[in-house]
Amino acid sequence: MSLRRIGLAVALLVVAVLALAWFDGGREPLRPIAEPVKLPEGVL
Repeated sequence: MSLRRIGLAVALLVVAVLALAWFDGGREPLRPIAEPVKLPEGVL
């Protein structure tokens, strides 16, 4: 394979990955963190 063909294949692969990430990377709703946090004694 020539260097130009390899570069074209890499560019197409990058575009395909970016397209998949854009299509599949929708926003998800934020979930609240509902866990108690242990604080050291004397902080509050």
